Order: sequence, then structure tokens, then C-alpha cells
Amino acid sequence: MNIPESTKPAIWGAIGGAIVAIVIGFSWGGWVTGGKASQMQTSSAEFAIVQAFTPLCVVKAEQEPEQIALLKEQSSYQRDDFVIEAGWVNNVSEKYRSEVADACGDSIVEGME
Repeated sequence: MNIPESTKPAIWGAIGGAIVAIVIGFSWGGWVTGGKASQMQTSSAEFAIVQAFTPLCVVKAEQEPEQIALLKEQSSYQRDDFVIEAGWVNNVSEKYRSEVADACGDSIVEGME
């Protein structure tokens, strides 16, 4: 089988172009691997859960104004523990409770300022 001499550079050019396309696609093009896409999906779902339950926590907190005053006195690092102990996030799964409590405490204190 005789292959013309001009075919060899064309094949190397196609291989080089494919490599460059892959590098550019993963670096700047926004391409991700299946594992990274799964990780992004999980992160997005967790964020949605926190965003959904935070307003419910705030409503529960507003029913106890004396506790809100005590919450404001807590440091930002202790707010989530305070919210959990107050029982404002009892309806949230244990897996997400700390994140929801943190977001709830921050929302309440920011709303008071």
C-alpha cells in the first residue's frame, strides 16, 4: 500500500489539532469529566436544599424574639450550634442540618442590622 508523502504531515496535523482542541476544551472551554460533573451536581443539590430550608428556619426563629436577641450576641462561629440547640432546624436531615443552621443564623443576624 503506497501512501502519498503529503499524507504524513496531514495526519500529524490532525493529531496535533486534536490534542490542542482537548487542552483548550478542558482549560478554557468548560469541558468537565464525568466525575467532576457528578460532583457539581451534588454540590448544586446541597445548595438548593440549604436555600429551601433556610426561610423555614427564619420563620421559626421569628416566633421566638427573645432567642433572636441571644443569637445576635453569639459569635459567627457559634451561631449554627445555637440555631440547632434552639430547635429551629429539627425538620432538616442530619446531613444538612449544620449548613442550614449556619445559613439561618447568618440570615437572621444580617436581617437585624
